[in-house]
Amino acid sequence: MKITIPAAVRHSFGPIALLALAFSASPPSALGQFVPPPPARPFPGFANEKLRADNVYMSAWDIGVNYRIRSEDKLGAGFTDAGSNWDFSQRRIDDNNNRYLLSRVMPRVAYAGKRFAFTVEGRASSSIGDERFNATAAGKGLTENDSGIDVHQAFLFIGNHKEFPVSLKIGRQELVYGDQRLVGHFRWNNNARTFDALKVRWQNPIFGVDLFTGGVVYNDSRNLNKLNSQDHFSGAYFNFPTALKNEITEAYFLARNVERGIATDNWIGIPAPARFPGAQDIYTAGIRVKSKPNAYDPIDYGVEVMCQFGNRTAVFPATTVAAALAAPRLEHRALATVLQAGYTWTENTRQPRLALIYSFGSGDKSATDTKSGTFQNLFPTNHLFYGYMDLNSLQNLHDLRLAYTIKPTPTSMIALEGHSHFLNRATDFWYNVAGVPRNVTTAAVGSGASYRINPNYGKHVGNELDLVTGWTFRPYAQIEAAACHYFRGSYIKESLAAVGSKDASYFYVQLTLNL
Repeated sequence: MKITIPAAVRHSFGPIALLALAFSASPPSALGQFVPPPPARPFPGFANEKLRADNVYMSAWDIGVNYRIRSEDKLGAGFTDAGSNWDFSQRRIDDNNNRYLLSRVMPRVAYAGKRFAFTVEGRASSSIGDERFNATAAGKGLTENDSGIDVHQAFLFIGNHKEFPVSLKIGRQELVYGDQRLVGHFRWNNNARTFDALKVRWQNPIFGVDLFTGGVVYNDSRNLNKLNSQDHFSGAYFNFPTALKNEITEAYFLARNVERGIATDNWIGIPAPARFPGAQDIYTAGIRVKSKPNAYDPIDYGVEVMCQFGNRTAVFPATTVAAALAAPRLEHRALATVLQAGYTWTENTRQPRLALIYSFGSGDKSATDTKSGTFQNLFPTNHLFYGYMDLNSLQNLHDLRLAYTIKPTPTSMIALEGHSHFLNRATDFWYNVAGVPRNVTTAAVGSGASYRINPNYGKHVGNELDLVTGWTFRPYAQIEAAACHYFRGSYIKESLAAVGSKDASYFYVQLTLNL
């Protein structure tokens, strides 16, 4: 595990690091998130159902395929040919509309024995009609298209926690922790996310910990997907099942260490925003507490606090190699917090639920000093949290979210959500869902010609309204659809005052088949 913490940082943040080493892995929470309902009865897939009916010993095997197709329509902002720098612009030259079709096939073969298991899962992702296509750009500009079929997961698991507290998981695998605000599989994206990693778990009824080290897998349209040996991700994720009677209690310590030489690697097959990251040694210590299901009858709550320290360079996908190699190291200190509470009318058969969630990610005080205060979002599944239009990440952000869900039938759900977004600091950028700043360097500060750091502009980015519905209409089939609209705030209007701005909308329809 590559965790090399400078002495000065160890001295300043030692108590925080020690605190993080005092609480682990639990299933992702649905608190405040839209989670389509499962089928009325579990469905193993057609192949599994047939094989297990003929041979009871085939229950140890899992052979199947997941197929998903989604139509998306972006109007005025989002993943468009214009790029996020021209989100909400009303100029015709800034083509910020995009309608495209995504499809993904994920075949798998898995086996689970008493002390041994393995999984091999492929993935073929494609996009049709995506205006982000650029024949000469890295990865042809298609962030959700991965040519041919590639390996999504291929791991070996050894252990049995009923017999012995230690297990080992090695190979290409998904890492999912907490609510996926920092580490998630990002399956909403057509390419999803995996890591080539080694994970050791210790778990008993009182205490558990995941220790892992490895690196994120980069999707390369020209080659087999693989990790980059200069991008290291390690961590320790702790849990105490019995620490609190009515709460799930977790803590973690995560380290991302990226070497400066990564800028000179070949990135021609990897599109933005997943191109080379800036050199960094970022450490994240956090605590997460949430109520157990039904612990407080209709009321639930959750709290998560994240503290970052270390150093980083201000390098982004558009940065030149020369600039990335010369970029100075900035002392990094940042903070993020999530507070959430919900109320479910449990006696109502439709299970209506109202949730209020506040998310905060710190911003930078000054772009001209040698310090960095912008929280780094690491490897999240941001689609779940800050609006389904995917315009924000947990960086320089206040997000106030009100969510109402109801189940008209046991296999359907409707969610109505509202978000109000504010910048934490006007001395920092507005970051897109991938953590890239909206920054048009040719626009003079305060000119209203486009986004950049404009300290005198208002902090209110805007309000988002989302209507989402899901229906599992067959044990193996699920349909999901959404209609979303974004109302501009003062920050967007002032940033685009000279070119003109407009509100934005987003629609999608998705079909998922588990065969």
